[in-house]
Amino acid sequence: MRIGIILGSTRDGRVSKDVGEWVLSNSKDVKDVVFEVVDIKNYDLPFLGTTEDMTNVGKWNAKLSELDAFIFVVAEYNHSITGALKNALDSATDSWNNKSAGIVSYGSAGGSRASEHLRGILAELQIASVRSHVLLSLFDDFENYSTFKPRDIHSNNLNDMYKQVTLWGTALKTIR
Repeated sequence: MRIGIILGSTRDGRVSKDVGEWVLSNSKDVKDVVFEVVDIKNYDLPFLGTTEDMTNVGKWNAKLSELDAFIFVVAEYNHSITGALKNALDSATDSWNNKSAGIVSYGSAGGSRASEHLRGILAELQIASVRSHVLLSLFDDFENYSTFKPRDIHSNNLNDMYKQVTLWGTALKTIR
């Protein structure tokens, strides 16, 4: 089982890299699973319809095809996901199908509104999002709203999410 930790923000000064590394470092005890951080910024995806050069979109789809499941690290922007994440989701179709996903969100309300928007998009892409979800508060889990310092309370939800993503990912692998 291979699980990609998708970083959903590309802006300068983003904290998604720190959150993604935290998700990765806490996954050490999950057996028979390889986790890796997948940064959408590294793929320099064009917005749909702006170019005929689909080279980077092809690389993005090839990476997604290698993965059995995902954990999305989601920043909340204006009560939704980032434009970069939406574009990355739209830049692939079949590569997403019949896989599972967990969500780690952050924002003023723990990123809850962004994760709810993301769940609807994931359903359309035939990605089964699991129930357990980690909500990180900009007020309580980030010092000065920028330095990531997660509270210990998130460990149980994170571990439950790993289990659910792995179980659903294993089940869905049988129909791909």
